[in-house]
Amino acid sequence: MADDQKPGGSEAAPPPGSEAAGQPAKPAPPKPAAAPPKPAAPPPPKPPAIMLATPWESDLARELKEAFGEAIGETSTYLGQNFIVAKPGSAIPILEYLKLESDFDYLVDVTAVDWPKRAERFDVVYILYSFSRNERVRVKIFIPDGYQPETAVGVHLTADWLEREVYDMFGIEFAGHPNMRRILMPDEWQGFPLRKDYGILQQDERWVQENLGIESGQ
Repeated sequence: MADDQKPGGSEAAPPPGSEAAGQPAKPAPPKPAAAPPKPAAPPPPKPPAIMLATPWESDLARELKEAFGEAIGETSTYLGQNFIVAKPGSAIPILEYLKLESDFDYLVDVTAVDWPKRAERFDVVYILYSFSRNERVRVKIFIPDGYQPETAVGVHLTADWLEREVYDMFGIEFAGHPNMRRILMPDEWQGFPLRKDYGILQQDERWVQENLGIESGQ
């Protein structure tokens, strides 16, 4: 028997549809393209930070409470920063007491914070430093829009320019100040740039056009 006739001696018959059977193999169907990954949803906005102050217990805090009683509504500390919340009419006597009795003889800054939705719209903050104690303390008062706190110039001469800056940026006027006018912005400027209702792109276009000769400063 010829080899090609012997059992097992011939090659197995190619499967139907193969190239060996005389027919080209069909290409495999293309795999469907993977769908692009969906973009991750943005994280929810963080809630506003809450200032978690704790009671400030010290000899100085007790002295102030004894000296001014109900005029001091709070003595607290936050991240090592001690502060007093006082009634607006008591701010100057407290500053004077801290200077003469407790050696807080340097008025570092006077600044403000705007809370437009609050009845007492502004915080006014006095930051004091004692060289002999190497210590800072803040005195805060809460005032409504239009209220004029008394100037601190009679206690600290540095209050002169500091209070002018608060007026220039927030529109808070200090009663009895010797020269209550703008210090950073031009005298003719309209509005107060650090108030929350003064938009970030807002400007006094009239002043820009008249003094700079351009349509916009943006």
